[in-house]
Amino acid sequence: MLFSNEIPFKINVPDEKLATLHNKLELATFPDELEDAGWKYGPPLADIKRLAEKWRSEYDWRKHEKEINQELPMFTRDIEVDGFDTLNIHYVHKKSEVGDAIPLLFCHGWPGSFLEVRKILPLLTESSPEHPSFHVVAISLPGYGFSEAPHKQGFATKQYAEVAHKLMLGLGYKEYVTQGGDWGFLITRKMAFEYGEKHHKAWHTNFPAAETPNWKSPLSFLQFLLTPWSPAEKAGIERTKWFRTKGSGYIAAQSTQPQTLGYSLADSPVGLLAWIYEKLVLWTDNYKWSDDEVLTWVSLYWFSRAGPAASLRIYFEMAGDCSNLGPGPTIPMGTSYFPKGLIVVPAAWLRKLNNVVFESHHRTGGHFPAIERPEELVQDVRKMFAKGSPAFSIVPGKTGYA
Repeated sequence: MLFSNEIPFKINVPDEKLATLHNKLELATFPDELEDAGWKYGPPLADIKRLAEKWRSEYDWRKHEKEINQELPMFTRDIEVDGFDTLNIHYVHKKSEVGDAIPLLFCHGWPGSFLEVRKILPLLTESSPEHPSFHVVAISLPGYGFSEAPHKQGFATKQYAEVAHKLMLGLGYKEYVTQGGDWGFLITRKMAFEYGEKHHKAWHTNFPAAETPNWKSPLSFLQFLLTPWSPAEKAGIERTKWFRTKGSGYIAAQSTQPQTLGYSLADSPVGLLAWIYEKLVLWTDNYKWSDDEVLTWVSLYWFSRAGPAASLRIYFEMAGDCSNLGPGPTIPMGTSYFPKGLIVVPAAWLRKLNNVVFESHHRTGGHFPAIERPEELVQDVRKMFAKGSPAFSIVPGKTGYA
């Protein structure tokens, strides 16, 4: 079923772009490496050489392109953004066979894409009398995948939220829920502020970010110092500390001078590969990435509509928006904690500032649970909206049950 202004989309990378990629990989120059460096200084040279050579000589993009086209029902539509003209937005849209399934927007971050919905899409739309089902929309954020990038400065959280909200309204979903991680957390959070209650009924995240207590709030800071944290909470605090001190250098570059970095990523496929591969490995919980998984992930950035540089600017534009989270929106919130996420703070911090009605704590998993632990993530979303839960039937007339 097609909705008004919904245009079917198939990925079809021109042959000349494939040829250019192979030529650039043929001419790649690699840096040296210190003895026994391992991952201490970044991705090992042997890994990047192996992946680059496979990308050049063995990896079959056309095979993966065909599989994505077959698995994911993709579309584009024009969305007018206040003060930023009209952008052509790419998205995945799959309806459940359940008539009163719950409309759900899935929102990715960086260095993710719409492809993150691939494993969870059939699970979320599954028809069953045992759990709720969902009509799923997975947006390609402006500047990512095959969505048009903003052309004007200042396209920040408010505008990303506006695009996602208008996409849901345009598809006929006047009331909906959301699931997001990474930038998807901040964008769906903004949607909850701007469109909550009337349209955006509840939100779930696997990126439960909250500010660390400090002396600006003496009572909270004292409580932080004196609380006997559990082993899992202590591990989460250490993981968050590692990310902020050892794993967040990319934020400084992308939020201050994204154009400078953009030249390298747009011109060098090896540079793009190393930049993203580092995050795929260090941000997951020993997930066994296949070479083809990595190369498909990176290829989507290389072949993206606006090019990989466009995906960096969100950091510059939204830097101020995420520096001070403060109290959260009032609509019901659900959260999934995975131990190798990037921000893993005590749940009490999140509960204090948000209307948390569901939370789940997992023993394994990292920053990309839709890839690493799809069944667990979907199970959490189902439980949040299941019979007997505080968010059951929160979208009027929509229980999601077959």
